[in-house]
Amino acid sequence: MEPITRRTALWAGAAGWAAAAMVPAGASAAKALPAAGDKPPFRFSLNTATIRGQKLPLPQQVRITAQAGYDSIEPWLRDLEEFAQGGGNLDDVRKQIADAGLTVESAIGFPSWCVDDDAVRARGLEQLKRDMELILRIGGHRIAAPPAGAHATAGIDLRKIGERYRTVLEIGRQMGVVAQLEIWGGSKTLSRLSEAIFVAAEAAHPDACVLLDAYHLYKGGSDFAAIRLLNGAAMHTFHINDYPAQPPRDKIGDADRVFPGDGIAPLETLIADLYRAGFRGGFSLELFNRDYWQRDAAEVARTGLEKTKAAAAKALAGIERTAG
Repeated sequence: MEPITRRTALWAGAAGWAAAAMVPAGASAAKALPAAGDKPPFRFSLNTATIRGQKLPLPQQVRITAQAGYDSIEPWLRDLEEFAQGGGNLDDVRKQIADAGLTVESAIGFPSWCVDDDAVRARGLEQLKRDMELILRIGGHRIAAPPAGAHATAGIDLRKIGERYRTVLEIGRQMGVVAQLEIWGGSKTLSRLSEAIFVAAEAAHPDACVLLDAYHLYKGGSDFAAIRLLNGAAMHTFHINDYPAQPPRDKIGDADRVFPGDGIAPLETLIADLYRAGFRGGFSLELFNRDYWQRDAAEVARTGLEKTKAAAAKALAGIERTAG
């Protein structure tokens, strides 16, 4: 395993700066950016969907994440379940993650927590508890809460979803896991940033937060400028990716996502707005590109990290120029 110091140094190499300055919105004086080798202002995580098509066992996913130089890993709950059901020990995975100098950014599961059907929702909440127990086993304390089960249903009362999200957050508080409200751009429920903001506010809970994604913001038709309305300090994770000009928005799908910088997403503006809003969380690379799944997983992970760091560096350099 490569030491943390090498991952820190990789930031400087991929970012391409030696010393610079960035200023939070409203600041009256420039403040120096980290010099080369200093700790970056964001975490960089690998969402294991990016190498999911290679069908690697969980310990190998961890090894690839660490060796590529990421700060954290965002696994899928299905992989944790399959590993445990196959006789694997999640306590060993927790040790492997810690020994590699990684943290667990979040985890991806699909319990039906926000549907109208009471029985289905009750089963979804039980599944959510099991998912939280799994993520705790490997040292994680955050989980995604997407509109699974409700994505094909339009017209669900957002106020009721706010109440249901509060229930999820209360379960998480009791267990020690924060549920991050996630939008799906192609969903008929919770497809837009404005809806997520409304639901999070309606939950009226101190742990309420949103988990956004560049692709889903685009797919759902959200105005990226609305990022400026958020308190970035209350956001933990952002799914980073890019998307091409074709297919068009109404036809584009998850598999069309590409590495940051290889598409048309306004990532420089988006990342700068997140930074100015106070976001200092984790950029988790989440791709479902079938072409990448045919390539060597370690090479895909390394390339994704380099391109993510380059996009972040470009955005922060733009802040410096503006402040200059």
